[in-house]
Amino acid sequence: MRASARWALSLNGGLDRSLVFDQIGQMRTVSVSELKARLSRYLREVRRGGEVQILDRGVPVARLIPIPSALADTEHRDRLIGAGVLRPGSGDASGILDRPPLDVGVSVMDALVEDRRDRL
Repeated sequence: MRASARWALSLNGGLDRSLVFDQIGQMRTVSVSELKARLSRYLREVRRGGEVQILDRGVPVARLIPIPSALADTEHRDRLIGAGVLRPGSGDASGILDRPPLDVGVSVMDALVEDRRDRL
């Protein structure tokens, strides 16, 4: 058993191993000094999809995780479209920003003050 696994088991009485294990496997747990000494190694691990939990004096303070790629976002969007959850846009909406705002005939600030008058 790794040292980090022993730490988590002794700290939590063997009931909670979530400090060491995530949803898909084992997560590496390292101290700040270990991370500083071997930063390149842990960054390489994160680039490959791993996660690293960082401990400061035995207390979890941070987690290094991979940044999702734009390709992964596109794939996720395509899955949502395929499932019917998301409907893709049908054109270029940039022209909307060039139009002046609608004149609704009422001051938004006056309406807000009126709405909140009984609360003041």
